[in-house]
This record gives sequence, C-alpha cells and structure tokens, in this order.
Amino acid sequence: MTVAFYGMGLLGSNFVRAMRKRGEEVHVWSRDASKARALESVGAKAFDDPAAAARGASRVHLTLSDDAAVDAVLDRAKSGFDDAAIVIDHTTTTPHGAADRAKRFHFLHAPVFMGPPNALESTGVMMASGDRARYDAVAGALAKMTGKVVYLGEAPDRAATFKLMGNSFLMALTGGFTDVLTIAKAGGVAPTDAFALFDWFNPGATLAARAKRMLEAPTSAASWALQMARKDARIMMEESARAKLPLVVVPAVAQAMDRMIERGHGKDDWTIIAKDVV
Repeated sequence: MTVAFYGMGLLGSNFVRAMRKRGEEVHVWSRDASKARALESVGAKAFDDPAAAARGASRVHLTLSDDAAVDAVLDRAKSGFDDAAIVIDHTTTTPHGAADRAKRFHFLHAPVFMGPPNALESTGVMMASGDRARYDAVAGALAKMTGKVVYLGEAPDRAATFKLMGNSFLMALTGGFTDVLTIAKAGGVAPTDAFALFDWFNPGATLAARAKRMLEAPTSAASWALQMARKDARIMMEESARAKLPLVVVPAVAQAMDRMIERGHGKDDWTIIAKDVV
C-alpha cells in the first residue's frame, strides 16, 4: 500500500520518517524539492510533480501552511489521484476551507496537537472529522501516527474548529505566562522565582470545575465578584504601567469585564464575561 505525503516541513518529514520505520511505501513532494529529496535517505521516493507523487497512493496526506497552500497543492495533484484515494489534511485551516474540500475530494480533516518529536515518535493527539465510513477505513493507519485519535463526527469542519479552540487556549496560556513574567518584573521578582508560583499554586487542577461553572452555575452566586476581579486587573495594569511594561492578556480581559459591568453585572461572578457565548 502506497501513501503520498505533501509538505516536508519539520512535522511532515517526521511523519514520513515514522511511516518508513513501519515499512510503509511513501511518495513525497514538497515546494522545496530538496526537503523531499532528503527523505530518500530513509527510503521515501521524492517527486518533482505532485500529480506523479499521488499515482498509486491509497492515502494522500498533507501538512502545509494554510488553506491557500492546501488548495494549490490539491489542484496540482488531483489529476494523479486514484478514484478511491482518501485525502487526509493535517494542516491547521479554516473550518469553511475544510468543508469546501470535503465537497471536492474523498476528504478527512485530521489536524493535530503534536510537534515534530511527537510525529517521529507517534505520540500526541490527532483529531479527525468527516464521512464515518471514510474515517473507519483509515482509522488504523491514523492510530499508528499518534498516541491518540479523536473522531469528532461527520461534519467535515468540526476538527478544524476544535483545532482552533485548542490553539486559542495555548495562545491565551502563553499570553498569561507572559503577563505573569511582566508583573514579576515590575515587582522585582526573578523569572525563575515567578514560575516557582506554580509549584504550589496549580490553576490547571481547576480547569474542569471552572468550565462546568461557566456552563452551569448561576453567575449570581459569585465566588469572585466581577467588580473585585476588575479591581485586581486595574492593579496589575497600573503596576505594569509604572514599570513601563505592557501586559498581553489582562487588558483584553479588563475590557470584557468593563462591558459586563456597564450592563449591571458588577456583583455577579466574574465568569459572567462569557455570558454572550454560553
């Protein structure tokens, strides 16, 4: 069974290396031809023409940059697709882009929460959405690529949405860490001492309970009143401004708080800021 793989960046090339370790026959193509040819050292077959790379392949995988890149490569490669070839896109794309491609190809969207080392070691998380029978046909192959595969349903755009959800949280988390370091610097606390906070304060342990509260608990039963949370945000911003250090996340959260306070929710629980989306 032959696999075609497009996009030989760090993630794609390590997926290919892992496939070759499992003995799979892999055709590779990359916009940078040298990256594809480099994988011939592990037994992959490199092609200059994406359509030629697809010929004889039962699965076509992509790890590219965005919707435009995926569409451009598929348009160039589609003349080489076998009638039953399943296109599996691991690229982080827009949901509407994934839905559109599902109308034109035997398509599954399968974005990942994985870095290059995970791709090489077949660990991490892969999501998938699209036609159930199509997913079932390749589920075993996808499971070999990662530590966990989560099928999210037949809607072809669903995995794309979940990928963006996860990445948004990672961005907020990194922004939050940046704000921690900013407040620490403003207060004369060394970065290593700042992150020692999480040796004994573990907000991660509260994630499930916090999410449940946001969905189910009455916001009128405040454990941290919005007006008090806003006061703390004001102090954070004032202390950072005094040190001429900009915060990343807190100012945006403060704006959301202000909108809800203006609507009369100052005494409600501060999770009321999510009121308009839950």
